[in-house]
Amino acid sequence: VQFVESGGGLVQSGGSLRLSCAASGITFHIYHMGWYRQAPGKQRELVAHINSDSSRTNYADFVKGRFTISRDNAKSTVYLQMNDLNVDDTAVYYCNVNPPYGFNDNWGQGTQVTISS
Repeated sequence: VQFVESGGGLVQSGGSLRLSCAASGITFHIYHMGWYRQAPGKQRELVAHINSDSSRTNYADFVKGRFTISRDNAKSTVYLQMNDLNVDDTAVYYCNVNPPYGFNDNWGQGTQVTISS
C-alpha cells in the first residue's frame, strides 16, 4: 500500500493550492479517504473526509468553506482544493484511509504547504 502526495508549495496568504494523492496497492474505491495535516510541534489532525463513493464529505471547522475534498476512483486519486489559505494552514499534508486503522504503517511522505503572510 502506498500513498503519494503532491501539489504542495509556498504561497502567499489568500492564495490557493490543489493537492493530489495517488493510492496504490489497495482497492481504492471501497475505502473512505481523508486528508490530514501535521504542523511543526503539533499532532496530526484530520482536515477533510470523503466517502468511498463521494456521497458525503466532512470538514474540520478550521477549513470549512475554504477547502474541498474530491476523488476519482478510476484514477485511485483523492484531491484537496485549498482556497483562501492563511499562515495557520502551514503544515505537511497527508492522505490516508479514514479512519486509518490498519493503515498506520502506510503514511506517505506528505506534501509541504507553506503560507507566507
